[in-house]
Amino acid sequence: MPNPPSPDDLDAIAVELYALPPAQFTAARNARAGMVDRQLAALIKRLPKPGVAAWAVSLLAREGQLGDALELAAQLREAQDDLDAAELSRLSRQRRGLVAALSKQAVALAGERGVTVSAATREDVEKTINAAVMDAAAAAAVMTGRLVRPLEATGFDAVDVSDAVGGSPADGAALPPPPTRDDLAERRARKEAERAAREAERAASEAEHELARADARLSKARERADHLRERLDELRAEVERIEADAAHADSEVDRLDEERGEAASVARAAQKKAEGARAAVPDR
Repeated sequence: MPNPPSPDDLDAIAVELYALPPAQFTAARNARAGMVDRQLAALIKRLPKPGVAAWAVSLLAREGQLGDALELAAQLREAQDDLDAAELSRLSRQRRGLVAALSKQAVALAGERGVTVSAATREDVEKTINAAVMDAAAAAAVMTGRLVRPLEATGFDAVDVSDAVGGSPADGAALPPPPTRDDLAERRARKEAERAAREAERAASEAEHELARADARLSKARERADHLRERLDELRAEVERIEADAAHADSEVDRLDEERGEAASVARAAQKKAEGARAAVPDR
């Protein structure tokens, strides 16, 4: 007699199936059921198709994006236990902002996978994330990555997680516990380190781009300086030629001025001689 299928086998297959967009779920589930023995196939065929809101929230869990939310949940529970009203008020404001940001992120992740999230579904996404922050059982259900329907926290009552997870556990069995604070702290530290690494890489990339721009500006400035030096050398040579021509012209002026002086002396002497000759002519 064959051994009954293990819950782990079912859950592993369920994780694979619930990672698919909802529109692909049914066909993939039936195909997967045809690949296993009859007992496991029967369990697989009973896996419910996830709603878009539940699937989008599961995306966040699979992407490891809920660490901050679950850490905040632990802090909220501590504040409630300690009856710290001021801290509880501060954390509640932080919760609303974080839930809204994670909801937008879930919608964006769904869009990247070709799934459009309607306004009503977005509200269910936000309610489900808020329930995970407010309630440990809801958090555990979300963190399975196999959520099939949205959750909602109403007042101080426990969140109803019955039939909220595809696969085992079934029939009201206890859900796996949410991550411990140590696990969340480790995730947050890793996330911070990854963010710091991305920022460092971005800063290095920007510095390299700025260096390339500086190199280009320097090369252009050097080219212009070389051109101006060449032009200056040409102008200096031209000035030297003009100065030589001016000096030659000055010498020529001096020579011609001297010749003119001599010619003027000769002319004056000839004029006097002519005047003397006209005076010597007898009157008629």
